[in-house]
Amino acid sequence: MPKQGKKRQTAPGEKESLFTELTALRAELVNEAEKCQPLLDAVHVNYTQSARNLLHYLALRRRDLRPLQHRLAALGLSSLGRAESHVLATLDAVLDTLAQLTKPASKRAHEDPPQWNFSEGANLLACHTECLLGPPTPGREVRIMVTMPSEAATDYTLIHTLLKQGMDCMRINCAHDDEDAWQRMIEHLRRAEQALGRSCRVVMDLGGPKLRTGEIEAGPAVLHLRPRRDEFGRVVAPARIWLTADCNPHPPPSPADACLEVSAHWLARLRTGQRIKFVDARDSRLSMTIVDTTGPGCWAELGKTAYLVPDTVLRCAKQDDKGSFETRVGPVPPGAAELVVRQGDLLILGRDNLPGRAATFDSAGRILTPAIIGCTLPEVLDDVRPGESIWFDDGRIGGVIERVEDDQADVRITHALPGGSKLRGDKGINLPESVLTLSALSDKDIEDLSFITRHADVVELSFAGSVEDVGRLLAHLGGQQGPQPAVVLKIETRRGFENLPGMLLAAMRTPCCGVMIARGDLAVECGFERLAEVQEEILWICEAAHVPVIWATQVLETLAKKGMPSRAEITDAAMGHRAECVMLNKGPHIVTAVQLLDGILRRMQAHQSKKRAMLRALKLAFSLPGEP
Repeated sequence: MPKQGKKRQTAPGEKESLFTELTALRAELVNEAEKCQPLLDAVHVNYTQSARNLLHYLALRRRDLRPLQHRLAALGLSSLGRAESHVLATLDAVLDTLAQLTKPASKRAHEDPPQWNFSEGANLLACHTECLLGPPTPGREVRIMVTMPSEAATDYTLIHTLLKQGMDCMRINCAHDDEDAWQRMIEHLRRAEQALGRSCRVVMDLGGPKLRTGEIEAGPAVLHLRPRRDEFGRVVAPARIWLTADCNPHPPPSPADACLEVSAHWLARLRTGQRIKFVDARDSRLSMTIVDTTGPGCWAELGKTAYLVPDTVLRCAKQDDKGSFETRVGPVPPGAAELVVRQGDLLILGRDNLPGRAATFDSAGRILTPAIIGCTLPEVLDDVRPGESIWFDDGRIGGVIERVEDDQADVRITHALPGGSKLRGDKGINLPESVLTLSALSDKDIEDLSFITRHADVVELSFAGSVEDVGRLLAHLGGQQGPQPAVVLKIETRRGFENLPGMLLAAMRTPCCGVMIARGDLAVECGFERLAEVQEEILWICEAAHVPVIWATQVLETLAKKGMPSRAEITDAAMGHRAECVMLNKGPHIVTAVQLLDGILRRMQAHQSKKRAMLRALKLAFSLPGEP
């Protein structure tokens, strides 16, 4: 017979030692909360217990609990890993068990505040969630929020279908459209609610201070035409060019690679099979062939790459081969307004509102003048310092600020694609290491609050970064007529993440509040590699506060926009079940995205509850190998 392993022995006095440590830890948590009594006195009665539990949790997590967790787990006791919503109740349960295990039994002190049971925290979170997001859909606890596209203002059927498929909250982004459009969206929703017998919250998102790149000078007016080629460089499809009269231009009846305006008299003389010769911007002698003259214009095909500019001469031989007739190409749309930046380049971030321009080069390819671009909020240049990082376009381009002057900041590009990255106007700018003095409330936001308080159930504070930001919003809401909407704090900056506990306590002064994890900007601000742990910490802190969380940004985005999800998106959507609401953005396939998300959340409900795995019976196999 094989030898039996030695039974693991608990160190002498280990249970007594743990009891003493946990008793001291509990007393410390209670004491830390008592120091913050003024903060507790200021919260709404709905959050009295929640705010206290949040303070207990923050005090608990100031220390590294891992050694203590290992010791508790060795005794088969709770390792405190699920204490978020009921901190003292968890500690009390472990202490009571240790008291019974010690000989003689250790004595508990009962002069502390009354104990909670384990369900009270979960019940408070459920109550606060229903207050903020409405009642749950039958069979699904996690709500679904959908951002409205502009066409929702004129498309009742879209909103009716979304509500029917499981939308619980309709989100309107105040950075887009106007009050008339918002009004029509809400009217469509109320009509759909009556038709379907379902309720849906109206959530309006304040635009916030939009720190974005300024306008850029348009590129040169040139058309780059090229046929499609296979892997061997052989032409498989020529470039299709639509020729139309300059005096009465018609759009191409089918997709075209280019549309050229030419003389109507010249156009009328063209016949199928004729060749049109021209010299392009590179002085290359090329030709295209007329393939169809039956419409209000003519179709031509080009088998070689060409660069066409305005006034390019087009010549066509006469049918009798005696001479030719010609015309000139009309206006050509300017090229894309963009800059190309590469690693090591210098980019000037200017304070003025002049259009940005690309870098200039000498004949050897050396930079003569660096690229320059403005920003929509030039006052941020007063807050940035050399050595701080800066990111553009959702983190696609990164740099370090080298020098700050009165009218500009010099940025050295450190992150770009190997061949260079394109930077366009109206792209986001993130300054994660800078202490910005911008208010989260813009002048437009304050104007929009009048409409929001009359029509919305919830208002989202974009770029919430400080207790002062929350206080300003509450002050402006208090100055509006009618009932105040519930408040959601959008956490999308490093500053907002770092100040989350204080902002939560400030938001708890209202009867109902929530948090949105805006993972797009947050990933740029905190670093993509840290996003996973940052969003985990937000989930834990909000659960300790019994505050519902909205899981947002790029959930099933590829599905909503292109009709087919990626594997990573499916996993991400399933992870969103640990929040109280998952937000979908707009797209032509948004109805399909709602349907898929609804199914994912319903199934995950049987497997996961916050951090706790739910052990539903496995259905992978009903017998072991070798069993009959």
